Amino acid sequence: MKRQYSLIRNLEAGIYLEDFLIAAVVSVLVIRFFLKITGYPQLAGAGLHIAHLLFGGFLMLASIIILLSFLGKTTEVLAAILGGIGFGLFIDEIGKFVTSDANYFFKPASAMIYVTFILIFLGIRTIHMGRNHSSHEYLMNALEEMKEAALHGLDEEHRKRTMNYLERSDPDNPLVGALRDSLFHISMTPPPRPWVVSRIKGSIESLYQSIAGFKMFQYAIVAFFALDMMIKMAYVFTLVFFIGLRWQDIADIRLLGRFAERLQNLSFIGWAQLAPSVLSGILTLLGLLQIRRSRVFAFRMFERSILVSIFITQVFIFYQEQFSALFGLFFNILVLVALRFMINQEGSRMGK
Repeated sequence: MKRQYSLIRNLEAGIYLEDFLIAAVVSVLVIRFFLKITGYPQLAGAGLHIAHLLFGGFLMLASIIILLSFLGKTTEVLAAILGGIGFGLFIDEIGKFVTSDANYFFKPASAMIYVTFILIFLGIRTIHMGRNHSSHEYLMNALEEMKEAALHGLDEEHRKRTMNYLERSDPDNPLVGALRDSLFHISMTPPPRPWVVSRIKGSIESLYQSIAGFKMFQYAIVAFFALDMMIKMAYVFTLVFFIGLRWQDIADIRLLGRFAERLQNLSFIGWAQLAPSVLSGILTLLGLLQIRRSRVFAFRMFERSILVSIFITQVFIFYQEQFSALFGLFFNILVLVALRFMINQEGSRMGK
């Protein structure tokens, strides 16, 4: 009996899942912003209210129909974006479905939405990073690439990717040799003109490689993360210890005593913001101390510091501050993207 394979992972799924998450997050932000500036209008009338959750359901249904009806990577991208927008419209109304009075403005709703996106992200990484891909998965992904070649032609980039998949497949499988031979009989098509985003990315990579060797660049990195650490620690300490105090209390010479009193009576939410912030600051400090020895090590410490902030601290800030905490989240995500870019570029520099 041959082994049956039921769940074959798509090696290109990261792109589609990233599109899904981005579309979902953006849809939540857009709908919240729109409702805020328009005074939370209601569709329909006469005691009826058409919730935008219904539109989200229709969009998710449309994405499923598209996936089941059509072939090709373009279809998958379209379905991912439509499904993400639909899911964002759906999850935005979570407050109505966890409260007895259907309260859209339920205070923990924003934190629940945030945690949901984090769990989705972690679930995606578990599926696609939890174990090595099997030879059968590489073969099936090579077949997917051949399907795309039949639909849109084969350029050099796709040919190399397909060959890489076939090299990792089981050589005893007769399909491997047949697909490899087919690759050399398919007429090559010229590569498509890079998108504007790809050209911008190439320019940024060239700029980084040209300035990364200067000492001023390293000084700028140190100054940025030192300032970031101080601002974040000051913000969290203010949120935990000073919000609710009057100006005369803050200016009181016995402030240290009040500080110690608050520390003793700190709530769970306070500790949940304070402890991860201290850990994040320690990781940043480790990176600052080691940046002269190893930029990659320092950048990884900075990355872990940002991840602690995103996955732990920010959750409870969302609970307390609602969607005004989005500015901090945006900043952390931008820094995280920049750090991962710099880590990759430093790996390229060391490989030269």
